[in-house]
Amino acid sequence: MDEPLLRSLTPEVLAALVRRGADFAAAEDAVQDALVEAVRVWPADPPRDPKGWLVTVAWRKFLDAARADTARRRREDRVEEEPPPGAVPGADDTLQLYFLCAHPSLTPASAVALTLRAVGGLTTRQIARAYLVPEATMAQRVSRAKRTVSGVRLDRPGDVATVLRVLYLVFNEGYSGDVDLAAEAIRLTRQLAARVDHPEAAGLLALMLLHHARRPARTDPDGCLVPLAAQDRTRWDTSAIAEGVAILQRALARDRLGEFQAQAAIAALHADAPTAGETDWPQIVEWYDELVRLTDSPVVRLNRAVAVGEADGPRAGLAALAALDDTLPRHTAAAAYLHERAGDAETAARLFAEAAHRATNLAERDHLTRQAARLRAAGQRDTGHPGG
Repeated sequence: MDEPLLRSLTPEVLAALVRRGADFAAAEDAVQDALVEAVRVWPADPPRDPKGWLVTVAWRKFLDAARADTARRRREDRVEEEPPPGAVPGADDTLQLYFLCAHPSLTPASAVALTLRAVGGLTTRQIARAYLVPEATMAQRVSRAKRTVSGVRLDRPGDVATVLRVLYLVFNEGYSGDVDLAAEAIRLTRQLAARVDHPEAAGLLALMLLHHARRPARTDPDGCLVPLAAQDRTRWDTSAIAEGVAILQRALARDRLGEFQAQAAIAALHADAPTAGETDWPQIVEWYDELVRLTDSPVVRLNRAVAVGEADGPRAGLAALAALDDTLPRHTAAAAYLHERAGDAETAARLFAEAAHRATNLAERDHLTRQAARLRAAGQRDTGHPGG
């Protein structure tokens, strides 16, 4: 079976059924039944028009379910309107399906799960494993999301920004279980960018490619986190970097700057530096200034403070950090880094230990713990005290 083909056709078939009037939940069930039928039939008798075959079979599955459900007798008129078998119009409704799955009435977690299920073609089990939750929990989440959007018709433009935010959430989950969510987010964002004339779609795709290019160097053979400055840059994916930079340049040329383009520009400057010491930090600070203007995000201001510390010295970075709420995620870790840069190893060790205690990610916690231990060991050597 050509699994990539089935996954790419799934959202188009689902959207076609919804456009014909099927509610989302029933349409999704019918499409899954059609996919099972395809797995059974296609190896021996592959169709000339795979999408048309799936739409026809899924629609019949939907009608069969409608006939069998006495509570849906009002749908009987639709049974008589079954379209004859044949070629399916070339219209692609996948974009509308993106908008439906990112509907404002859904929580971010539900929107992500529904997008992976309906547009990504992943099974509930795969999504549950990726998010490290029981399959029953994820099934309930997907079912609630389907019920929420079942009454929503695909008859008005959706919000591209909301769709992009959902895809960004998917990407940030990275990799866990047997599903590479970062790669899946890139695939779906590439698909979306080809369907919409929106520079931020291109900006998000460029950002994902540039970040993903560094993935092979982010951990050492033992699985420990490797900071950006210490990464082996020969392990970065240069083809992904080149593609990301080219996409970003085309987006920036349209002079419609957005948050994802600005983030991608920062990632491109990191990717362009042959070594950590050659990073163009002053220009990165300028891009963070643009991001602050666009988002006024405290997290962006924190990242800007670290960049200021690199561009203008650690004392300047600490001054910028002091203006921010110290309960922000990674605030303590940033302060520890800047204090070490400023030569205050004792304070840095204490802050690294505090940051490790607050970290929610195991790899990050281990990294911060190692930083604290490294500085304490160095301090004991300098003072002549044996380690405890």
